[in-house]
Parts: sequence; C-alpha cells; structure tokens
Amino acid sequence: MNWYTAVFELIDMRSFSNLWYWIALATVWSTASHWVLGVPFDMVTRARRFGGQAEADLDTIARINVNRLLYIASVSGVGLVSLGSMLLSALGLLAFWYGVEFAQALFLIAFPMTGVWMLSLNTARLIAHEDALGEDLRVRLARHRMITQLIGIVSIFVTAMWGMYKNLDVGPLGG
Repeated sequence: MNWYTAVFELIDMRSFSNLWYWIALATVWSTASHWVLGVPFDMVTRARRFGGQAEADLDTIARINVNRLLYIASVSGVGLVSLGSMLLSALGLLAFWYGVEFAQALFLIAFPMTGVWMLSLNTARLIAHEDALGEDLRVRLARHRMITQLIGIVSIFVTAMWGMYKNLDVGPLGG
C-alpha cells in the first residue's frame, strides 16, 4: 500500500464525508444571512444604533438593490425561473433517481437557496410597494434575515442528516 492509497482511505473524497463540502455549506449560509438583499447586515445594525448618515446610507443602498432585483425579475424573470427549474429538476433527478452523491450535495445547497432567492424577491417587492425607509426598512430587512437563517438551519439539519445517512449507508470502504 502506497501513501496515496493510505491518504485517500483515511480522507474520503466523497461529498458528504469531505470537510470542504461542509465548509462550503457553512460559507453559503453565512453569506446568505449576512447579505440581506445585497445589503450587508452590519449596515442595518449601524443604522439602528447611530441613525443619521448611517441610516441614509442604508436607505440608499437598499433602494439601489431593491430596484436592481425588481429590474432583473421584470426583464429576465421568466427565463431565470425556467432555467432554474430545469437545472434543479436535472440536479434532483441525478441526485435522487440516479443516486449521484455529488448531485445530492449540490441539490441540498441549491434547492433551499432557491427559496431564499424567492424570499428576497418578495421582500424587495414589499419594500418597493411600501416605499419603506428608516425603521420600516430595518424591520423588513431584519425579518428577511431571520427567515433566511431559519431556512438555513433547516437546510443544514436536513443536509447533515442526509450526509450521515449516506456515510453510514456506504461505509468506510466505499462499498
């Protein structure tokens, strides 16, 4: 047995037993909960604490990102939904019909992120409809962040359970 075989037996390179997958999963959800509608959440906290220029900055960057999201949805929405549905369907079939573990890993990240994308679009529409500024905007962004974090918690839990099932099902020798 050479060192290459020993390393790959010790460190399994499948998706759910790979440390890099779990780091990527944590990074995706950390980033999703920090960047609320493209606005870093520390700006929301700073605006709540200090007001004044910090609140004006938050209102401006939120308005820019809300308008950007709504423009993208109005121009490319149908195409993006069609393409996203096609990709998620193909990934889901590869993952759970054909049993491709890498597709399962990607699907367990992509599917809940699709829910976050739809939530972001809905929140952007609400902010634009209400013309939310100041306290109303901060409440909307904080609610969006909390729901995103809840989706992330459920997603990480489901992914961890599925990953443990796959690791126990396959076993240490890959059989």
